[in-house]
Amino acid sequence: MGCCQDCLHYVFDYETPRTLVIPHIGVGCVFRFTQILVVLYVVGYVCVVQKAYQEKDSVISSVTSKVKGFALTNVSDMEPQLWDVADYVIPPQGEGSFFVLTNMVVTPKQRQWRCPELPSPSTTCVDDCDCIVGHSDPRGSGIQTGLCVNYSSTLQTCEVFSWCPLELDTKLPERPLLAAAENFTVLIKNSITYPKFKVHRRNIMPQINSSYLKRCEFNHVTDPYCPIFRLKHIVSEAGEEFQDLAVMGGVIGIIIDWSCDLDWWAGKCKPKYTFRRLDNKHPNRNAAPGYNFR
Repeated sequence: MGCCQDCLHYVFDYETPRTLVIPHIGVGCVFRFTQILVVLYVVGYVCVVQKAYQEKDSVISSVTSKVKGFALTNVSDMEPQLWDVADYVIPPQGEGSFFVLTNMVVTPKQRQWRCPELPSPSTTCVDDCDCIVGHSDPRGSGIQTGLCVNYSSTLQTCEVFSWCPLELDTKLPERPLLAAAENFTVLIKNSITYPKFKVHRRNIMPQINSSYLKRCEFNHVTDPYCPIFRLKHIVSEAGEEFQDLAVMGGVIGIIIDWSCDLDWWAGKCKPKYTFRRLDNKHPNRNAAPGYNFR
């Protein structure tokens, strides 16, 4: 009988909490201050600062570039030469990058023929037995003919079939060959997508028209959304001097930041450009500076 009564009390008894009112101003102030701190933390820090309620998405991006500009060079032993995009942009297209030739070692009157190899531990010789017919040294300049010939009055090297006279790149010009490259311009087209939110944006804003593109040039203050950049300005923004960098070459990163708050109108989602040098600019601590090609 007692067990049944206990069960009935457990099922049908109704409980109410007891409220204790403390008429004390100090305790009340502490209680309300604690409530305000909790509300400020949730609303101010969690929602406004950290935006914890938001979803985030990674950007899918594609970039194309087009360089424009002309340069005229007049090197001794060579005729004056006009350089256009086909001459100094190598390769013509890159994956998210572009290359501009600013300097080169000019070896005039080269032709395919036989000449002494440049001296190195693997190319110096005493007689023909030290040279192998048809051998190509990975660090050499051509195909050995099997002859040991005079490189100078005191040194002999293996003869090679190559582009003669051989290129000697130990002494670079004091000024870059294409010093005028600082005035070349590059048009950068960047398209991005936030796939989760189905938002598509371009660095060429909807209000930009063809007439504006013909006269604009990027400037952080006057034209922050112009997609046309002067090379000298890019290098300067990275904290470097163009004429100094152009002698040995360098790698400049153009960062296009699309950190957008899509709580607002998508039209406010605009790119921000920053520039920085990515390679080591000190030649004595850089084993392979510049970009070497033939």
